[in-house]
Amino acid sequence: MTTVTSDLAPQPAARRVPLVEMRDIFVAFGGVHAVEGVTVDLYPGEVVGLVGGNGAGKSTLIRTLSGAHPADSGEILINGEPATIRNPRDAKSYGIETIYQTLALADNIDAAGNVFLGRELRSRVGSLDDAAMEAATRSVMGRLNPRFRNFKTAVKSLSGGQRQSVAIARAVHFNAKILIMDEPTAALGPAETAQVRDLVMQLKSEGIGIFLISHDIHDVFDLSDRICVMLQGKLVGTVRKDRVTKDEVLAMIIMGKQPGDVTQHELDELHN
Repeated sequence: MTTVTSDLAPQPAARRVPLVEMRDIFVAFGGVHAVEGVTVDLYPGEVVGLVGGNGAGKSTLIRTLSGAHPADSGEILINGEPATIRNPRDAKSYGIETIYQTLALADNIDAAGNVFLGRELRSRVGSLDDAAMEAATRSVMGRLNPRFRNFKTAVKSLSGGQRQSVAIARAVHFNAKILIMDEPTAALGPAETAQVRDLVMQLKSEGIGIFLISHDIHDVFDLSDRICVMLQGKLVGTVRKDRVTKDEVLAMIIMGKQPGDVTQHELDELHN
């Protein structure tokens, strides 16, 4: 399988430095090569969609960046410098935060309690400083989702879009520069999906880079700037969203074929 990486957007004379470079990443489980020689990168203010069928290796690849499963070989660079990521704490130290599909929220407490969960602010006498945590949560939410009003409500009562807002606020408040978002619109309705799209656009405007893992090709096209396609642990290619069709990306996912190599007949067959 040939690995092809597309050209990036026009750049100034001085080469832009990626937020993240994952170079020649290998991960094996026993004799199975889950990720085999994959190279991807991510720039400030960019969304890179990572797609592929079940078992393609996309989740395993991104777990090496989040610190959940270190790579067997390869190199990760953050802002052009080699990074050592052995666990999630290491990842957080580089400004990498992961927002899982489950969101990992504590349902019975409010937005501020979730934003500061495990990193609570305390007063001089050692008690929880609820007022300071709520004020900080209101401040970060004012940037991300000014329409959010349910600061006193347990998050189990919030809509899916509002829960995403809380999870993203938690990451951003602690200075995330690189976000990994796992199926961010799964099981959301159209209005909530639009809310998440607005959140992603706001994060992009602040220079945050996002790796978006999704099975939904429509999500990928709505939110991503570039799309990385994996198949059987290898990178099929990386393409600019505005230079390919959804069918061409589907052909990459299913057949492992580059847009220039797939025939119209093969594209038509995808829908039969």
